Amino acid sequence: MNELYVCKVGELDDGGVRIVGEPGHRIGVMLHDGEYLAYLNRCPHQGGPACEGMRIPQVQDVIDEAGLFVGQRYDESDLHIVCPWHGYEFHIKTGEHVCNSAVRLRKYATVVREGGIYVQY
Repeated sequence: MNELYVCKVGELDDGGVRIVGEPGHRIGVMLHDGEYLAYLNRCPHQGGPACEGMRIPQVQDVIDEAGLFVGQRYDESDLHIVCPWHGYEFHIKTGEHVCNSAVRLRKYATVVREGGIYVQY
């Protein structure tokens, strides 16, 4: 297994992303709630740079006691990566598409060692 150096611990802010690797095999490494997550920067839909897209919370419908729609709210505990090409959304913690778990970003392990962050691929 190969390892790729990303950066020093502390150089990536929470919510930040760093794209590393070589052309044709770019990996997005992000810090989310103190955890380093790494995904191939290629959307399974049409190859867009998914990790370079926005990260937004899940939008939830609010239904009242009578079963009527009364609005929407954000679920801050479920952040999504949004591919900038066509808006495909993926759960940041798993890389799974929000509507079809069979569609997912390729996930890589990350390691923190001797003050550095590495991706194993």
